[in-house]
Amino acid sequence: MSANQDLVTLLRARTPLLVIESAEEGRVIESFRHAIAQSLRPLFSWSITQGLKRLDVDVDAEPAEDSYADASQMLGYIKQHGESAVFLLLDFQPYLRYPMALRLMREIVLRQAKTEHTLALVGAKYELPDDLVPLATPFQLALPDIQAMAALVREEAFNYSRETGRRVEVDADAARTIVRNLVGLTLVDARRIVRKLIHADGALGPADLPGLGKAKCELLDRENLLHYEYETASFADVAGLDRLKQWVQKRVPAFTGKKQAAKLDPPKGILLLGVQGCGKSLAAKAVAGGFGVPLLRLDIGTLYNKYHGETERNLRAALKNAEMLSPCVLWLDEIEKALSTEGSDDGVSRRVLGYLLTWMAERKGQVFLVATANDVSVLPAELLRKGRFDETFFVDLPDVEARVEILRIHLLKRELKVTDFDLPTVAQACDGFSGAEIEQLIVAAQYTAAAENKALNTQHLIDEAANTKPLSVMMADRVAALREWARERTVPAD
Repeated sequence: MSANQDLVTLLRARTPLLVIESAEEGRVIESFRHAIAQSLRPLFSWSITQGLKRLDVDVDAEPAEDSYADASQMLGYIKQHGESAVFLLLDFQPYLRYPMALRLMREIVLRQAKTEHTLALVGAKYELPDDLVPLATPFQLALPDIQAMAALVREEAFNYSRETGRRVEVDADAARTIVRNLVGLTLVDARRIVRKLIHADGALGPADLPGLGKAKCELLDRENLLHYEYETASFADVAGLDRLKQWVQKRVPAFTGKKQAAKLDPPKGILLLGVQGCGKSLAAKAVAGGFGVPLLRLDIGTLYNKYHGETERNLRAALKNAEMLSPCVLWLDEIEKALSTEGSDDGVSRRVLGYLLTWMAERKGQVFLVATANDVSVLPAELLRKGRFDETFFVDLPDVEARVEILRIHLLKRELKVTDFDLPTVAQACDGFSGAEIEQLIVAAQYTAAAENKALNTQHLIDEAANTKPLSVMMADRVAALREWARERTVPAD
């Protein structure tokens, strides 16, 4: 059933109190105008600036009685009004604190008035008093579909041409992607973004996609629960992890909806376990790059709030926004810190885990989940069972070939000539080092070379390796235990 038909049903049922949180006031009013034609009741609106105004007969008509700019007087008039009607109360949140207004509203809603009216609270955000919460019915307008977004883009391109005398240069494939990515926004927000894209350079093309994705994320995620990254790492930037790379590449057609993979189930997600500093975070970025979609990073620890229920609300909002931004990869970093059920937190971790598991099973958007963890022993068994993730990969300490590649990548990143170094020899000296430790080895060696007023060379790197104690040495027992646990229980990423 469409949202418009839902509204008609609610009005025909003479629902006493509706709450509509929307910044698109004009669109809400138009929806009520269409719905009221089928419910056969008068429609009024009230605001502090215009008072009470009839909408279904003549938009510009004056109120039949007084203007009723005072909220309590207006509610008193509604209570005595003999004909059943629908009243849109615009921006009424501040008046819910007034005892007289609140009591009059309760009397109307509890059917103590002359007839059965419908009150609709319309505004960007409402926090109802406890007395009204059990009596209210939330209602949400349907967001514009892809056809509405396409019409909006065409309209804005036409307006630009009319204003400037120049046609908008449109790349057809990019325009279709832009229209798809606008779905999930209101018309007001979508129009603002499209105007910015067009007026920036008079064109709609591939270069607009990163800006569009970031702008959409900022609009949807106003509480900054998600971190948006469009420029994700490519697999070429990740040394080793050959099995993981092959696994992702096999699933690209199914994830992107290619026709040859139409009968395949789309991939759901993976769990990356491993030694700290071995590239799990970089691998998560590379997965997004492999699928060719943006990366959304969710630090579950930031969701936690001291107020009851707020943590779960934050999680619901973050996951809903991720689906709005699909197709994408959602990266849950260090998931064990948030989902560990050890200790006492009044059951918050259990509730967060329960909602996350439900979402993982029922999500409808193209959201590929990548969770990273360092300590698997504290993860709940419900998360690890087969079916939650498509696969569990273990990211181990890099072997000698991978260490050579890591050295090459980081030397090139610092604009150093790889041919000036004996990489195999340095790689042998770095046995037991993680990728992060190899990068820091290069940084430290550069400081040494600069202090000696010399160019960085192989010996600097070897000496620095000899003076460094990697994590695999400092915490040898824990690292060995983790590697032993993963040997028979996970798939090697390399």
